[in-house]
Amino acid sequence: MGIPSEDVVLIKQSENPADSSVITVNCPDKTGLGCDLCRILLFFGLSIVRGDVSTDGKWCYIVFWVVGKPTTRWSLLKKRLISACPSFYGIYYYKQELEQPKTPDVFLLKFRGVDRKGLLHDVTHVLCELELIIKRVKVSTTPDGTVVDLFFITDTRELLHTKKRKEDTHDHLKAYLGDAMITCEIELIGAEIATCSQGTSFLPPAITEDMFSLELSNEHSSGSSTPNVSVTADNSLSPSHTLIQIICQDHKGLLYDIMRTLKDYNIQISYGRFYIKEKKKCEVDLFVMQMDGKKIVDPNKQNSLCSRLRMELVRPLRVAIVSRGPDMELLVANPVELSDKGRPLVFHDITLALKMLNTCIFTAEVGRHVMGDREWEVYRILLDEGDGLSLSWNKIEGEVRKMLMGWE
Repeated sequence: MGIPSEDVVLIKQSENPADSSVITVNCPDKTGLGCDLCRILLFFGLSIVRGDVSTDGKWCYIVFWVVGKPTTRWSLLKKRLISACPSFYGIYYYKQELEQPKTPDVFLLKFRGVDRKGLLHDVTHVLCELELIIKRVKVSTTPDGTVVDLFFITDTRELLHTKKRKEDTHDHLKAYLGDAMITCEIELIGAEIATCSQGTSFLPPAITEDMFSLELSNEHSSGSSTPNVSVTADNSLSPSHTLIQIICQDHKGLLYDIMRTLKDYNIQISYGRFYIKEKKKCEVDLFVMQMDGKKIVDPNKQNSLCSRLRMELVRPLRVAIVSRGPDMELLVANPVELSDKGRPLVFHDITLALKMLNTCIFTAEVGRHVMGDREWEVYRILLDEGDGLSLSWNKIEGEVRKMLMGWE
C-alpha cells in the first residue's frame, strides 16, 4: 500500500512571484532527509522563508514556504525532490535503506575558448542549468588568450554517457557562448583519475589555521560586522526530546546549514519549525533526539552540538584574499558533508560575483583538502591583474562573501 508517487511532493505555486509558494513532502522518513531536500532547494535557487517538519521516525510530513524566481523550473524541482524521498512500498523501502548509494560516474569536460571577462561564470551557469554537478575544476589561460577549462562533473540525470546528452551539452554551451567557444569534449573517466586530478596544492599555514578553524575567534564571536547567533539546548520542555532553539540572521542556505550539521551528528528531528521575521531575523525550534531514541542529556554533547551549529551559522563558508607575489588569490572553502556531498552553487556564485565586479580570472582550481577530521572543498582563484586591478582586496572579498551569503 502507498500513495501515488506524484503526491509524495506537492507544489502550490503562488500567482505573484514575490509571494511564497508552498512545497509539501509526505513520505517515509530517513536520516538526513531534511538535509537532502534543503540541498535541492538551494541548488534551484529557492529561498526558504518558513518551514515545518513532523515525523514519528518512520513517516514524515514537511512543508516549505519558498520564494522562487521567474525562471524556476517547478516541474523539474518536483522530480528532484521526489527522487530524494525514500520509496514508500514496504519491502523495497527497507531494502533501499540498507543499500549503499551508487557512486555516480565522473566525466571530464574539456573546454577551450577565447578569453573574456565573465567567460568562466557563463560556462559554469550553463552546466548548472543542465544539472551537471561540478566536482573538480582546473582553469588556465594561455599566453595567446585561449582559455583551457577542465571540469570534472557528474550528471544528476545519469545520461551523460549517451551521445544525445553529450550533444545537448555541447549545443547549449555553443548557443550561450557563441564564438567564445572553440571546442568542447566530454569523456568518461575513472573515479581514481578524478581523485588524483585534484592534486595537493600547498596552502599557507597561516591561511589554513584561520580558514579551517572550528573555533570562533574573538573577531567572529564579538565583532560588530557579524550578526549575533544564539543556539541553546533545553531538556525541560519534553520528557523525550531536547529542544534546540536558534536565533540568527538569515543567509542563503541557512536551513541547509542547520540540517547538514544535525545529519553529520546523527541527530534526528521529531518536530521543527523555522520562520523569518522582520529584518531577516530567523527563529528555529527543533525537538530532537539521538539515534538511540533518547534526548541529549550529556552536557558535553550539548555544548559540542551547540558550538558546531553556531560556527556553521556564523561561518558557513570561509572567504579570504591572499598575496601570491605580485598577484592576488581568492580562497573560498566550505565543509563537505560526511555523505561526501558538497555545497551547491558555490563556484557559480564566486564566478558571478567576479563577473559583476568586472574582474578577470587568470587561473582557477577546485579541490578537496582534509584538515583534522573534516573534509573541505577549496576554491582557489588567481585574479588577473594584467589590466590593473583597481578594486581593493576588501571590496572583492566583501562582494564575494555577500554573493555567497545572499546578502543584498
